[in-house]
Amino acid sequence: MNVAFGRLITAPPQALLGAYVSARTASWPDASRLLVVGDDFGWSIDDDRVRLTATAERLGYEVAPARWARFARRQAVFHHDHFGALQPRWLDSSNRLGLSYFHGRPGTPGYPEFDRAYETLRNSASRVDRVQVTHGEMHELVLGAGLDPEKVFRIPIGVDIERFPLGDASTRAGARSALGLPSSAFVVGSFLKDGVGLGEGLEPKLVKGPDTLVETLSSLQNSISELFVLLVGPARGYVRRELERHGIPCRHVQFDSREELARAYHTLDVSLVTSRQEGGPKALLESMATGVPLVTTAVGQAPDLIVDGQNGLLAEVDDVEALAAAVLRIHDDAALAARLRAGGRPTAEANADEMLDERWAALFDGFVERRSTRED
Repeated sequence: MNVAFGRLITAPPQALLGAYVSARTASWPDASRLLVVGDDFGWSIDDDRVRLTATAERLGYEVAPARWARFARRQAVFHHDHFGALQPRWLDSSNRLGLSYFHGRPGTPGYPEFDRAYETLRNSASRVDRVQVTHGEMHELVLGAGLDPEKVFRIPIGVDIERFPLGDASTRAGARSALGLPSSAFVVGSFLKDGVGLGEGLEPKLVKGPDTLVETLSSLQNSISELFVLLVGPARGYVRRELERHGIPCRHVQFDSREELARAYHTLDVSLVTSRQEGGPKALLESMATGVPLVTTAVGQAPDLIVDGQNGLLAEVDDVEALAAAVLRIHDDAALAARLRAGGRPTAEANADEMLDERWAALFDGFVERRSTRED
């Protein structure tokens, strides 16, 4: 056997991939391809990657496979997880670097990684070529780190409107039957990841407000006789355990992909968000798109998207009393519930992925070369 060939076939898979990508991309012009990176958790950030890839392709950019990003040279890499992006692997590469800075307020107790990431951003302000922020707080924070304002783009997390169709009473009945939920219950949904890590999630991720969620639901037990909770997403062990301790019936559903989420939304009477910090969350527009009345803390995009009483109900962070009162209002007031259902869908349609294409085009301009403007 040829020695060189023998080494090749026994090389680790990553080494083989690296050799292939280096050879395959050697002739590519600088910044001629976009490589969009997720976090490989199979949840929200990876969904961002898939959808931004579709956006870039609609806009005429050529997108290379995400797993090639670590081996590519002199291309344009966009990373949706700023904690992952602000690492030597990416900062020291020859690629142009873009990233989403969704959340992570420095000084947040219990989250030293927020401080580390922000300090790295400050020290690397000239190295980072593009930043997407989704709301005003992060916009000010990123500019405060010394980023050139022309490199920072405020683009909300949109919604794949076709994936989240508007539901009605018939849709709800069918969805509840499919998921085995009580037909007569008042179902409150919480759709996010609020536990630490990718296991059971018994340690709460407090920035997502799982303790506030449990306290809010517990306070509603005596007011809503058939209260039932639907949890969706990975690492929900803490919330499941605490709801069981309080005697609140619930079901936790984990889907293989976010493609299946619409059916879960269609089971709900209320979608409840109790986070302390957020980039989106996606549950805002997904709830509105599917016609689910929304109650949320005023975090992330919520203040930008919600007109209180018209397309959702807002409460301040950690205000359990206000959150519970908002859920109870929807339970007791059919006219309010109907108004929120009707008011949400137009907001979702206005923030559908395709409606945000022009904003992404502005971010990509000068970051990656459009296929039609270059010659390979």
